[in-house]
Amino acid sequence: MTEDVTPTDAPADLYEAGLAMRKQVLGADHVERSLANASDFGRPIQELVTEYCWGKVWTRDGLQLRERSMLNLAMLTVLNRGHELSAHVRGAVRNGLSTSEIREVLLQAAIYAGVPAALESVRIAEKTLAAVDAEQA
Repeated sequence: MTEDVTPTDAPADLYEAGLAMRKQVLGADHVERSLANASDFGRPIQELVTEYCWGKVWTRDGLQLRERSMLNLAMLTVLNRGHELSAHVRGAVRNGLSTSEIREVLLQAAIYAGVPAALESVRIAEKTLAAVDAEQA
């Protein structure tokens, strides 16, 4: 498991550690497609996210990957960022969360984010989980 990756402060090392973690959580196909489809304008943000989000934070030892996934699902719900939620539902499954745990995170977030945001997250998660089930069948 890539959880043991300990990036150094060197940007190339952070980027490589982040790329490995990002692929582990979101899936190599998704990450490679995101990077390949990045325009000249969007490429720097993809690099920043890979280096700092995935390389500097997701590789830290303080939380397990499943805990980070739970936090992301809740925060994306609170922020009403449905466009990112589906990828992180898939990541949560890869990180060992069950369907019922994902549902409980979204229910918990509903209390603080509001029901409309949580309803949208539930719709997205349900559709994503059905797709994951179909892919595994």
